[in-house]
Amino acid sequence: MNHLETLNQYRSMWVLVFFDLPTETRLERKAASGFRKRLLDDGFNMFQFSIYLRFCPSRENSAVHIKRTKNNLPKKGKVCIMQITDKQFGMMELFHGKKEIEKETGDQQLELF
Repeated sequence: MNHLETLNQYRSMWVLVFFDLPTETRLERKAASGFRKRLLDDGFNMFQFSIYLRFCPSRENSAVHIKRTKNNLPKKGKVCIMQITDKQFGMMELFHGKKEIEKETGDQQLELF
């Protein structure tokens, strides 16, 4: 690993949005689905049902997406926005049941002549 890659792992960020929104009335369901749609439109991906995340190449870029998310907060419910470095995100352990999920590696292409 070269020096620049190590620095980028600490400079690039992941923005995570956790939320618990009410869905008892039609208007609450509409507000909740609108909030999720705006997250998706802004490049977030669903990690779990109420956890969305987005990779940002810099802290400045993550600040833009955090501000955009804050501007779209629903009137009711709880929303938490957290940012972590790419290095911290890479140390996450994922499990499906009791089995650990293998971390994805980049695709390798085999070239035949």
